[in-house]
Amino acid sequence: MSEAVSSPAKNTGTIQVIERMMSLLDALAATPDAASLKQLAQVTELHPSTAHRILAAMSAARFVERQDAGTYRLGIRLLELGGIVKSRINMREVALPFMQELHEKIGEAINLGSRHDDEIVYLERTSSGRALVRVVYLVGGRAPLHLTSLGKLFLAAESPQQVRDYAKRTGLPGKTPHSLTTLGALEKELDKVRRHGIAFDDEEAELGLKCVAAPIHDDAGDVVAALSVSAPADRHDPDWARQVKLTADAVSRTLGYITPDK
Repeated sequence: MSEAVSSPAKNTGTIQVIERMMSLLDALAATPDAASLKQLAQVTELHPSTAHRILAAMSAARFVERQDAGTYRLGIRLLELGGIVKSRINMREVALPFMQELHEKIGEAINLGSRHDDEIVYLERTSSGRALVRVVYLVGGRAPLHLTSLGKLFLAAESPQQVRDYAKRTGLPGKTPHSLTTLGALEKELDKVRRHGIAFDDEEAELGLKCVAAPIHDDAGDVVAALSVSAPADRHDPDWARQVKLTADAVSRTLGYITPDK
């Protein structure tokens, strides 16, 4: 009986300690420099002795590092765990719920792609179920970067020399009369992509099919994937650019990306 009575209180105490630990971690994360015990106690509204006891336990576990001056900062163990989490991220699993939500809003196909060498690889696709044009690139399909809105985002993230090297390696093959097959045309297009943060495919990979794409960034700010909306040209809606950008930004935030202040 006594065990059953005391168990809820014990659990409550454990949860309270965890909540206090998280508040201290949040306070340290918000402080650019090492923080003193007094500062941390004030920010978290914890008694200094309580904060000191929890910080000591976290220091022993390397979640927090104690400096010689009696100040604290986030510990290396968090970096180790973050690396493990990052290595185990499945981009498809992360992005799919966001893709499905966008698909339900606009009723068109949503594509997820990543770069492999000089090609875009399609990782996932939600079918609109009403396309009147033949979609060449399905899940697992590949396409040269310059032919797709997804691929242009990766090229736009590269330096001018890297873009020239890409053009030289591939020869910029075309698929339709609208394909960008010269370096000058590609550079002009990529300049627009960099300015607006979105990319378009105006029947460049397939006649009758238009796409608009936005980049997905990881916690380091690198473009690791991209989302696009594709549909027959006569159904294309200019507002999709805004919607796909919002969705890609939401996926980026899930990966730990913080949008820079403008």
